[in-house]
Amino acid sequence: MRIRTIVVVLIVVVGAVLSGVAWYYTTPAPFTMHVTSRPSTPPSQSENIHSIAGQRCVFLVGVAEEDGWPHGRRGVGTVVNIAATAPGQLATITVHLQGIRPGQVAEVVVIPSEASVNQTLIVTITGTRGGLKQTETITLEVVMGEDGVGAYATEMRDKFIPWLARSHPEFGITRETEWIGTIVNPRILVVMHYLFLSEGWELYVTWHVTIPPHDWTRIYLRPRFTESRPAYAFEIPSVTGQGEPHAIDVPDWV
Repeated sequence: MRIRTIVVVLIVVVGAVLSGVAWYYTTPAPFTMHVTSRPSTPPSQSENIHSIAGQRCVFLVGVAEEDGWPHGRRGVGTVVNIAATAPGQLATITVHLQGIRPGQVAEVVVIPSEASVNQTLIVTITGTRGGLKQTETITLEVVMGEDGVGAYATEMRDKFIPWLARSHPEFGITRETEWIGTIVNPRILVVMHYLFLSEGWELYVTWHVTIPPHDWTRIYLRPRFTESRPAYAFEIPSVTGQGEPHAIDVPDWV
């Protein structure tokens, strides 16, 4: 009788262990997803996201494994599929790098349409893997306005390009680099903001609308698809002073 009892207990224990092992290796591994706007909001500004029709609103999406098991679980380290939607015909949405793993960054570019002006635009971003889904919602307040600073932003950007080509050839940024630009905040501020995207870089340029010697301009460079914040920052202390750029620390808010 005692031997029979021991055998039954062993069968139950082994069955439970095997069931647990089977569950571990067959159940999809959970993941987390985080979404940030580019560029981030400076501490002096409202956290509400305002935009105008035609603006490229860029959101960065990253994923991470939820638990501490690096191996074994089904799906660990595999691609998470990223998608984004908005209601009706209120926006055009493009996802760059639609499948990402931990350590990679997808870009969701939302361009509000004319039909969205004076409306609140809700964008839903989803990540899916192995039947599991994570969802984030972004709210945009679309206001009337137009981009009237693109030409000057390009002028500020181009003050850095020849110096970058000489001083940081490893970046591969030259006069021939092609950029797509967009206003960042449609409100007129003392410090202006503009965003440029090349094939490999995000270049965020800011400038101080004031008199010398405080008329500085700065750029922040983020490698696309691998980083969620800029890796480099450079400043010209005074635009009218025509000084050369120099490296500065990347602020936490950027």
